[in-house]
Amino acid sequence: MPDLNLSLAVAEYDHVRDIATGAVRAAGINITAVHGAVEDILIRAHWYNEWDVAETGLGAYVSRLARGEQPVVAIPVFTSRVFRHSSIYVRTDAGIKSPADLNGKRIGMPEWGMAAAVYARGMLMDQYGFDLKSVKWFQGGLHEPGRKDRMPPRPGFGLNYTNVTDRSLNDMLVAGDIDVLISARAPDAMMKGDPRVRYLFGDMRAEELKYWKQTGIYPIMHFIAIRRDVYEKNRWVAVQLQKAFDEAKNRSLVRARDITASYFPVPLLNYTVQDARSVAGDDFWPYGIEQNRVTLDAFLRYADEQGVSERRVALEEMFAPECYFSTKT
Repeated sequence: MPDLNLSLAVAEYDHVRDIATGAVRAAGINITAVHGAVEDILIRAHWYNEWDVAETGLGAYVSRLARGEQPVVAIPVFTSRVFRHSSIYVRTDAGIKSPADLNGKRIGMPEWGMAAAVYARGMLMDQYGFDLKSVKWFQGGLHEPGRKDRMPPRPGFGLNYTNVTDRSLNDMLVAGDIDVLISARAPDAMMKGDPRVRYLFGDMRAEELKYWKQTGIYPIMHFIAIRRDVYEKNRWVAVQLQKAFDEAKNRSLVRARDITASYFPVPLLNYTVQDARSVAGDDFWPYGIEQNRVTLDAFLRYADEQGVSERRVALEEMFAPECYFSTKT
């Protein structure tokens, strides 16, 4: 039986490098990898299902799953994880001295259900008593007007929510028409050092590390999904792909832990690795379901509490059934 040929679209992460180059092979599968801007991959995979296997956003997936839409099948391979304390930007003149001051403000975000915004709001709600319904929300493009929200709040959720089509959120923040921006990508105003904009949190590294230690949540943004028609014809690919991605990731972690040479062009990386190992041990980027249950359960709760999903999605329905079991001898 010839190997199955599959296309794969994923950002050019080091932890997927070896499967993309063929240094690690999924048994029975030939992979043709396509790299590109992660936003482009997420949008094209969502609307057009262009690839057999693709990086997928957690928020969009859970929102669709709750509505009974299942064009793809997820496997527990998590390509992007980012703490989101650093994704909250505030006007310096908005009277915001602490997270508690966000209530009643005007807040913008590119999409209501994007994972970065879901985790940021969930953290604020759990840790600081943030009230979603006290806020005036504005959704739109970060730097270009007209971004369509793939995951608007569920009907009847009761938010003060406005879709902005004629201006960018960055421009609104600079002009003072919003007080706060929640965005995975930093706005130009922040990147250019505009004195009118700052991060909500001062020492973000300390805040994020403390949050990880206290909650066990290491936010998952993206994962790998198989187009449903491909999966239904070849259900065995789910486990084979998961094994290969896991091996590629393990090789990447070996490189990250090795301080003999600079495998990553990041100064002081060894100290970041030490921090991560102090919290999570050697496998500080775990794949699999049980290893990520705390983070995934938190996201599913947040999605329900924030009106991202029309119902509370159960963890047991998120991934290919084959990925919930392992063979032991």
